Amino acid sequence: MTEVRNETGPDAGAVWHYGDPMREQRELAAGRGAVDLSHRDVVTISGPDRLEWLHSLTTQHVTELSAGDATTALLLSPKGHIEHVMYGVDDGETFWAHTEPGAAAALVEFLNSMRFLMQVEVTDRSDEYGVVWRPTPSADDLTGTVARRGQDSLGGHEVIAPLVDVPAVLGDQRAGTWAYEALRIAAGVPRFGVDTDHRALPNELGLLGVAVHLDKGCYRGQETVARVHNLGKPPRRLVLLHLDGSVETLPEPGDELRSGDRPAGFVGSTSRHHELGPIGLGLIKRNTPVDAELVTGVIACAQEVLVDPDIGLHVRPKLR
Repeated sequence: MTEVRNETGPDAGAVWHYGDPMREQRELAAGRGAVDLSHRDVVTISGPDRLEWLHSLTTQHVTELSAGDATTALLLSPKGHIEHVMYGVDDGETFWAHTEPGAAAALVEFLNSMRFLMQVEVTDRSDEYGVVWRPTPSADDLTGTVARRGQDSLGGHEVIAPLVDVPAVLGDQRAGTWAYEALRIAAGVPRFGVDTDHRALPNELGLLGVAVHLDKGCYRGQETVARVHNLGKPPRRLVLLHLDGSVETLPEPGDELRSGDRPAGFVGSTSRHHELGPIGLGLIKRNTPVDAELVTGVIACAQEVLVDPDIGLHVRPKLR
């Protein structure tokens, strides 16, 4: 099996594709195959106070998580900007979470600084455990693994397993990150640090209800999230970009998006989809007309609304 690996970006070192990325996408879309995401970081939080403690810190309601229940939780700055994300699942004794490559060290440091007298233990397990995404809605009974199926799992599930067991979890039919990223972008699921910047608010990304619980107690940054939710009209909004297929190259993350002669926002993730062609995610100014043609460099792109410009007490009406 030919392996072509990512050379740059957050997925550097991971398998990009196995020789035929479009076939790999089609197989995943049909519910077959698996993707090795073991370059992502893994963190565990154990101890009897773990759920109560996480509930007090994060955007999610987790005090009543049962074994096997999945969640996505954010840690915000005092001004409501996203600082960390945890894609988590509790097994009844330990809360397991994966996050972006290289993000675990800062996440663990912050969590440890907030422990105080709580009976919790936070551990970076990235050198011991890996993540595999599989397109099926339910997990097989694989000994020694933890399965997570969240709203942002692209209709499939993630398996957290010891690194030595990752090849067995992957099986023989494998797909690379090209295929996975194309499906993620098409689903409108943002990736932190790629589709976001240091000013990103959960409201701009359609994350209320997915990673933010609106009926829980206080957490850092809650005032901003609640204010934008109640008043509506967040500063920016996430869009799906349909890129001009006549241009051979794709934009780079962070490239400027313009509407006419005015800056409109920036490009995040991009990929080539087996059905939609070249696509990407963009974060643009709320007041950019929803039918405005956008351009990045020499590449024209049409926008598809993912987050309503006036989103407020209604939440993300156009889930894909």
